[in-house]
Amino acid sequence: MAEDIVVQCSAKGCRAPASWQLRWNNPKLHTPERRKTWLACDAHRERLGDFLDVRGFLREVTPFPDVPPASEASPYPTAPDASIS
Repeated sequence: MAEDIVVQCSAKGCRAPASWQLRWNNPKLHTPERRKTWLACDAHRERLGDFLDVRGFLREVTPFPDVPPASEASPYPTAPDASIS
């Protein structure tokens, strides 16, 4: 059942429920309006945000769940690079 789904933090090995969404794009690959999403628990919000921000990818951080505009919605959040721990 959908009620049983726990959306987890995107940090490698973290199983905590997500409470933030970090919306980002890579300007070399994505159009300016495109947004990809990583989810973060409170403990990993800053670290994942710093990883994206230092690369110039971070666009916004919003509470989760927060429904993006329909034009940007994706049925599944993307996972971060496996090298982030």
